[in-house]
Amino acid sequence: MDKLFIDAARIWLLNIAIVLPVYVIFAGGVWFVLWVLLGRVLRPRKIREATPTPRQLRTEFLYSVRSVAIFATASIGVTLLARAGAYPLSDLAATWGPVWFWASLALMIVGQDAYIYWLHRWMHRSRWYRMLHRRHHLSHNPSPFTAYSFDLGEAVLMTAPFAILWPAIVPTPWAVSLLFLAHQIFRNTLLHAGYELTPARADGRPWFDWLTTSTHHDLHHGEAGYNYAAWFTWWDRWMGTEHPEYHVRYARAAGVAPARAPTA
Repeated sequence: MDKLFIDAARIWLLNIAIVLPVYVIFAGGVWFVLWVLLGRVLRPRKIREATPTPRQLRTEFLYSVRSVAIFATASIGVTLLARAGAYPLSDLAATWGPVWFWASLALMIVGQDAYIYWLHRWMHRSRWYRMLHRRHHLSHNPSPFTAYSFDLGEAVLMTAPFAILWPAIVPTPWAVSLLFLAHQIFRNTLLHAGYELTPARADGRPWFDWLTTSTHHDLHHGEAGYNYAAWFTWWDRWMGTEHPEYHVRYARAAGVAPARAPTA
């Protein structure tokens, strides 16, 4: 038992040592570059006039660090299950070459997007909202540090079920998981960045309109009944939960003429 405990502690510390610096450097870097270094230059692309208070930033940062610690705890289960032979598909996938490597990364991102969309809607519509999701929405005006400012329950649900089940179902090389994690930190931080950085097309819509933008997610923090999607706009559009003024608000933040409203 002591050996198992020591082994679990090593796994946890290793994950903390990898993930926490990446999060701190990226979230802190995005905040410093956008809000401090280029704040005046990017002022036209600032989504909201108000700026989060230093107290909000400190609180969000501390809750995000706690969430990273919970993510690392979930990794203990994945690692021990892998050692017990629970993920033979991952070892097999490692022999399938570079095409499957990148395809499995794309599948994992798409799969997580669907998982988060439905989990997110459930957290908003169920009686568990105050227990699971309220902490994140206390950041009504988000910042880069809002990305992982979660309640305990949300932090667990956001990582453990998907991280444990996905490699057991879909052949996914273990190296893909590291890139998947980097993508998650990168996209989630930018969605809460407070500035619209996605370039606009001539018609006022964002390039790659199937990807969520900072404005897309910012609208969710402002009006929580819309825009539940994580990485892609597909589910919100398929299910009719995209904010009706999204493209107009995006065009305003991007500094271009508003897109025309869709015709009936």
